Amino acid sequence: MAAIDRRPGIRPRATLGRRLDVTARHAFPVTCTILLMLLTELPFGFAAQTALLPSLTLACVWFWSLYRPRAMLPPLVFLIGMLLDLMGYLPLGVGVLTLLCTHGVAVRWRRQLAPQGFALVWLAFLPVAAMAAALAWALTALLTFRLIPIGPAVFQAVLSAAIYPVLAIPLAHAHRGVADPERA
Repeated sequence: MAAIDRRPGIRPRATLGRRLDVTARHAFPVTCTILLMLLTELPFGFAAQTALLPSLTLACVWFWSLYRPRAMLPPLVFLIGMLLDLMGYLPLGVGVLTLLCTHGVAVRWRRQLAPQGFALVWLAFLPVAAMAAALAWALTALLTFRLIPIGPAVFQAVLSAAIYPVLAIPLAHAHRGVADPERA
């Protein structure tokens, strides 16, 4: 039930259409993240397209965990991480643990970061992206029993930091519009 339905006063009836609208607005962050993940797998034919999948997923999980933690619950982040592992050909658990750690940091810092402007949120995301890339690199090396080059992990961190502003603008508009359960 939306918070607006719990306030005293005149409010619209809880019809089936209204309940479906509220449910769709709550499901928007996870659905949007999964659709963007699937979009990265389309054959656009540009270089380093495969590196977009983990970067885009990390940025989406960070954004929605920071601004809509009730819609981006840990079990849903777990499922997104499993999908990331399967689509990105990662050892099982690497994407899951990386995204769950990112989600935990975003939820932990939510009270301090959510009221701040974009620049501060982006600056807070930069070390998170670096730590997520380092964690994914370390877990992949550990689970494959070999030392892998650090270059792709550095590229992943830089790409994640660079893709966040591109995603944050449309996601912020969706956060205030179509994804807002208070507008249902």
